[in-house]
Amino acid sequence: MTVFEATCTAPVNIAVVKYWGKRDTSLILPTNSSLSVTLNQDQLHSKTTIRASADFTSDRLWLNGIEESIPSNNRLVACLRETRALRTEMEAKDSALPKLAQLNIHICSENNFPTAAGLASSASGYACLVYTLSQLFQLPLDHSDLSIVARQGSGSACRSLFGGFVAWDMGEKADGSDSKAVLIEDEKHWPDLQALICVVSDAKKGTSSTAGMQLTVKTSPLLQHRIKDVVPKRMEDMIAAIKEKDFPRFAELTMRDSNQFHAVCLDTYPPIFYMNDISRSIIRIITEYNKDGVKAAYTFDAGPNAVIYAPKENMAEIYAILSHYFPGHVFDDSLSLLKDGASVAALPENFDTRISTVFAEGSVKQILHTEVGDGPRVLASQEHGLLNAEGLPKRLA
Repeated sequence: MTVFEATCTAPVNIAVVKYWGKRDTSLILPTNSSLSVTLNQDQLHSKTTIRASADFTSDRLWLNGIEESIPSNNRLVACLRETRALRTEMEAKDSALPKLAQLNIHICSENNFPTAAGLASSASGYACLVYTLSQLFQLPLDHSDLSIVARQGSGSACRSLFGGFVAWDMGEKADGSDSKAVLIEDEKHWPDLQALICVVSDAKKGTSSTAGMQLTVKTSPLLQHRIKDVVPKRMEDMIAAIKEKDFPRFAELTMRDSNQFHAVCLDTYPPIFYMNDISRSIIRIITEYNKDGVKAAYTFDAGPNAVIYAPKENMAEIYAILSHYFPGHVFDDSLSLLKDGASVAALPENFDTRISTVFAEGSVKQILHTEVGDGPRVLASQEHGLLNAEGLPKRLA
């Protein structure tokens, strides 16, 4: 019997011009455009296997080994509805196509990083879901058109359908048909740019992004200033900085946008706090490091974890500073920052170590060294699939 199955991975993206707030909550239409960097999937990805079968009695979903309800998840239902409708149209036009749209499906998805901890798990997860559905149903959509579907699962998921540097154009139409992701430059454009991710907390955050941003839309005057007066020009400047590979300009814009995003959260009533003392210490550390010229950029999404962008040549020095203040972390050195077991470099000579206390061991749980990466990948289900012969997860929590 023919097995209809697809397995894919999709990357995490970290915004350098943030999206915060929706003008339409059901279609997930943003109040402003945004721009992100896609990170290498070898360190951070979601992986999804989807199988369609006449033997399945209902649609089922397992996330990280735990079965989740599909009907109660409106965003997931929207992604399934949209992709099945597109497949139904194809089948109506071509009677030779297998009738997949009416079959029940089993979905198994895993992240190789903490979920709901502010590491863009929903972005990679929904991008992976929609991309895998598109492979299963063989949908004739380009990545921008597919991003319109992914956006209805998680707004920032639309940007994870591309590698490299990606803009999410907010669009103007009420139906959301022009609110989509577009590629600015691919992952090969700026090979010198790398990132260190400091996992401050892998706990589920107290205020979800969904709840937080709508409270901000309702109560923050600063958000309205950001939407109208700041982001349009910042998007232009950021695109120019990326195209010209102008790191000092890219870094300043990235840090300013992160600062303003968290200022908007503070301007929300009651205020929302995503950063903590460790997050603020990392800001002071990078600011001190940049005192003689911009060599690194921090950014924080809706969580306390830091992403530090820098040219490759500065990475060892930055890691040495972080290691001084945050001992006892696990280091993912898959890019061989410390080659052949080399020791951590010394602190820079003119670095003022008094700008922060040294935190207790394990305050930063993990530091990942990564780089700009590609978009979704198709894997061979026989080798990499997450479902067993019966269509159930190979691994359960």
